[in-house]
Amino acid sequence: MRHLLKTAMLGAALVATLTTVSARAADLADSWSTVPTQTITANGVDYAYRELGKSNGGTPVVLLVHLAAVLDNWDPRVVEGLAAKHHVVTFDNRGIGASSGAPANSVEQMADDATAFVQAMGFKQVDLLGFSLGGMVAQEMVLKQPQLVRKMILAGTGPAGGEGISTVGWVTFYDMFRGLLTGQDAKQFLFFTRTPNGIAAGKAFLERLKERTEHRDKEITVSAFLAQLRALRDWGTKPPADLSVITQPVLVVNGDDDRMVPTKPNTYDLARRLPNSQLIIYPDAGHGGAFQFHEDFVLKSLAFLQP
Repeated sequence: MRHLLKTAMLGAALVATLTTVSARAADLADSWSTVPTQTITANGVDYAYRELGKSNGGTPVVLLVHLAAVLDNWDPRVVEGLAAKHHVVTFDNRGIGASSGAPANSVEQMADDATAFVQAMGFKQVDLLGFSLGGMVAQEMVLKQPQLVRKMILAGTGPAGGEGISTVGWVTFYDMFRGLLTGQDAKQFLFFTRTPNGIAAGKAFLERLKERTEHRDKEITVSAFLAQLRALRDWGTKPPADLSVITQPVLVVNGDDDRMVPTKPNTYDLARRLPNSQLIIYPDAGHGGAFQFHEDFVLKSLAFLQP
């Protein structure tokens, strides 16, 4: 009897240990700093991607990234926060970062590529989180393939033909020059206000982007960056689309002082023209308002994405 009891206790201890190890492994797998980069092929393009929270099931949340960005440009707190409740997938656009192929030079082509990636992953329907250029890609996706999208979160973005979008390139080059002169990352100027709160938030954001120290993504090439600027210029001069046909729920988010995609009128206009939208404007915040207020943004996004 004592032998059986001892064996049972050892078995229980082993199960507890394995459970602890599994839990730690799961925690590690759901860390943006360590999750592996994978590859999937669609239409002859090898797309680099990462995914978190796969075991959570439900509708996958696909993240569409901003101008000049690769996988490592996503805020870890946003990705991990969403992955706590959802299956989150991020990927490099064609010809960007570790993805193969020639970079797309139009938002429409980027939308087609994103759709090809989603279908290659085997997703029948997805939620989209598009930031900046990614928000424009999300709009094109839902207009072209409405059955593919359940809900959308559009942050720091605007509609086709929106005010100031065609000149994003000039703003970007100016702030890149300011960054070079001051020894700072250009995103400190592009994404955040020059107030004490904005400057502090920018520094904290840039530190979070450094959390992944191994197996980082490739940086965008100059030719790919120029192709994206051309896409933005053309999007900014494109005739406005009929957004009233988008019946999906949409959460529109921005800071109150976005220099890249001016909050007024773009963010307000976007929310007004989408018939089933909610609007969040963060105070004393710029283009990266969702990152500056990442805790609130994640909470509101999780509430919005509920079935």
